Amino acid sequence: MRVSFVAAVVALTCVPAAFAADPARGKRLYDARCGGCHAIAENGPGPRHQGLFCRQAGTQPGYDYSEALMASGVTWTDATLDRWLADPNALVPGNAMVVQLAPLASERADLIAFLRAATQGSNMCRRSGRSMVTGSGHH
Repeated sequence: MRVSFVAAVVALTCVPAAFAADPARGKRLYDARCGGCHAIAENGPGPRHQGLFCRQAGTQPGYDYSEALMASGVTWTDATLDRWLADPNALVPGNAMVVQLAPLASERADLIAFLRAATQGSNMCRRSGRSMVTGSGHH
């Protein structure tokens, strides 16, 4: 009985590690799937990602965004990025990025972990006295 309990505790302790996001894998995915259009520090065919977290979509200076994205009301958080990476057009219909980059939840988690590390995003987006818009997908 005691061995079973110890084995169960060890197994449960290892489970979260198996599902943890992997920023190194996220970097590989970013380079392979996003790097053709995006970079962390500079705009290209797509906008740069520096300062991404907690920023209102469509507001990065120096980039010409679609009207749909600028009017979306989306603020970039883990949750909105997850939805965006899964299906940009479902989150913001009519946006210019219609490619589904990460259909698997594990890939999205890895990409978001990499973006957090690479862009030095904060863990929480806060606005004093106001609730933050996280994007309804409607506009």
